[in-house]
Amino acid sequence: MEFVKVTFPTSRYVYIDGEQAGRTNEVLRIEAGTHVFALGSLANYEPASQELEVAETTVLAPLVVEFARKEK
Repeated sequence: MEFVKVTFPTSRYVYIDGEQAGRTNEVLRIEAGTHVFALGSLANYEPASQELEVAETTVLAPLVVEFARKEK
């Protein structure tokens, strides 16, 4: 089992491989491997998605996946 923390300035649903998996700014458990991370259909964030390899994480040292507010 691996751990990720998807960050965004506000609380949003996190989608991993197209499935709702939790909320931003919380540590989430996930299987090891390559996954696609996104924040859903309200596209006020960037990048639109991130595909990352998740391996060798711990609950105290999760992979941090950062999203930012999209500039207008």
